[in-house]
Amino acid sequence: MMDVLEKVARQAIFKAGKLIQEEIGTISSARVHHKAPFDYVTDVDRKCEDLITEIIAGRFPSHRIVAEETPGEEVGNGTTWIIDPLDGTTNFIHGFPFVAVSIAVCEERKPILGLVFDPLRDELFVARAGQGATLHGSPIRVAESAPLDQSLIATGFPHRVRRIIDPYMNMFRAVFPQVSGIRRAGSAALDLAYVAAGRVDGFWEAGLKTWDVAAGSLLVTEAGGHVTDFWGQGEYLFNGHIIAGTDSAYPFLLEQVGIHLAPVLSRHGDYPQPV
Repeated sequence: MMDVLEKVARQAIFKAGKLIQEEIGTISSARVHHKAPFDYVTDVDRKCEDLITEIIAGRFPSHRIVAEETPGEEVGNGTTWIIDPLDGTTNFIHGFPFVAVSIAVCEERKPILGLVFDPLRDELFVARAGQGATLHGSPIRVAESAPLDQSLIATGFPHRVRRIIDPYMNMFRAVFPQVSGIRRAGSAALDLAYVAAGRVDGFWEAGLKTWDVAAGSLLVTEAGGHVTDFWGQGEYLFNGHIIAGTDSAYPFLLEQVGIHLAPVLSRHGDYPQPV
């Protein structure tokens, strides 16, 4: 069954990726709409989602589909597809070449299959639960643990949780002098894929959605990395706060999040520390 799931996911992800390849650099302001402050959607996002859901629903009509541009469905205990049709919409609008299509399949609320496709570099990252992670079919692993001052870290800015901007910047200031660099490229799915492929050593971000991290988090764990939420628990798919990294980068980021971000989020009560 896993082979069939992956075959359908590949078909869908490549079809959406082709549309992104054709459309990047062509987006006018008339094609951009606001879902919320600093949260944009284009007709290409919606067309990509329609292409993907049509393929999946046509093959698996009984499966649940959770997709970014079609709110309402939630991850259930049965087979659920989680889709981000265009991760990095702001990048896409500006022609900044760091975007991805992300598709995950969950069983019992846990990812069993994850695909992240970078259509502009033609890179397909795939992970199967218990079977490892690959890039173009070749196995990938997270980077070997390096001293912090040789580590490259990725992050994203908390547009959806703007009340934590000040503590977030405090964490940024704490992390920055201890690592070799911090990158903020604008696609959490690709950031996680890059952790899995050993291109960056760690990643943290707050306020993400399930479709931002479902596939990428499986890539990291299957590539030998660590993934938790800000409290060291496994609820990142649902509370949206994620840390990922190598044996050396992950505990450092978890410590810093515990100092600067987790207490603030817990005090607000909407992301309490799991009991």
